[in-house]
Amino acid sequence: MAEKSGPPIILDHNLWGNFTHHYGSDLDHHDVPDGPDRIYMDYNATTPVDPEVIGVVTDALTDAWGNPSSNYLPGLKARDIIYHSRDTIARMVGGKAADIIFTSGGTEVTARVEVEDVIAAIRPTTCLVSIMLANNETGIIMPIKDICQRVKDVNKQRAASAPRILLHTDAAQAIGKIRVDAHELGVDYITIVGHKFYGPRIGALFVNDPGTTTPVYPLLFGGGQERNFRPGTENTAMIAGLGKAAELVSLNLAEYEAHFLDIRCYLEQKLLAVFGKDKIHFNSHFSGSDILPNTCNFSILGRGLQGRRVLSTCRRLLASVGAACHSDRGDQPSHILLSCGIPYDVATNALRISVGRSTSREDVDIVVEDLRDTVEQLERMN
Repeated sequence: MAEKSGPPIILDHNLWGNFTHHYGSDLDHHDVPDGPDRIYMDYNATTPVDPEVIGVVTDALTDAWGNPSSNYLPGLKARDIIYHSRDTIARMVGGKAADIIFTSGGTEVTARVEVEDVIAAIRPTTCLVSIMLANNETGIIMPIKDICQRVKDVNKQRAASAPRILLHTDAAQAIGKIRVDAHELGVDYITIVGHKFYGPRIGALFVNDPGTTTPVYPLLFGGGQERNFRPGTENTAMIAGLGKAAELVSLNLAEYEAHFLDIRCYLEQKLLAVFGKDKIHFNSHFSGSDILPNTCNFSILGRGLQGRRVLSTCRRLLASVGAACHSDRGDQPSHILLSCGIPYDVATNALRISVGRSTSREDVDIVVEDLRDTVEQLERMN
């Protein structure tokens, strides 16, 4: 399930002014300046919709409003848009159009992981292994390819009567940041979530040869759309937007990845320069583990510097302490960080900064200055 952290089993800151004009500027429950003064660095939670994506969504709403199952012109246009998007999304993950099933989002498709732990957890009745490709809190990239190879070895050794173990990965956080190829990874299923890579809030499921090589069954029954896998008239406009977002990823991934890495490394260098190595702890740095190029999870050490308290005091930075779906846990530290061996008091102070395509070094300078001022203020209060 997308955005569920744990063991296996947006506003762009340039748009902040428009947002606060409509909704007010008290989202963090304290007085903050509105307009472009607020700098958004929570792109792992959600991203703004790319202007090119907005364009194709608008065109589809205007010209392709017909039922894709019909034979009149607006319906035929809708059908063509859906097929083109299906093909584009499939190519983004190394598949073919028939492998893509559209969904309402990532959650509809059902921690740091060690390969040996996964293999040890397999039982004679195990039929599915599901692991996120990259953790949304730490950015750690899971060894999916190695896990898939080991699971396939287990499948070869199983008795004929035992179920074949299928492999699913939730790539919500990875797509648009690193290369994701279903066949290179060796997975049977991939969850795709549009609003994580500048697309609309719609999702898709990659299935390797659905219904033939790989089983897939509908959750609902009805009109027979999506080859009987998901009934209901297709959401043409959002599908068009998802297809355009996928096209942009396929065309520009190397550029995106290089930019993310440059900004994240600059951020880490700036944090160390301003706070010193004794006051900054990077919670994603583990020997032998790769992390997403855009994600920095760190703690500013010291009493009274809990992550939520720091963020609620910052005047410029918009970020989070971890997964949005765990926002009701108060100052309790992330169980993901604790399971990675981060001490309790360090994990309590954790902040997650995730940068986007428009994040600049100047933004980083402003954000780190804001953090420095905030920490000085809180330490005076303490």
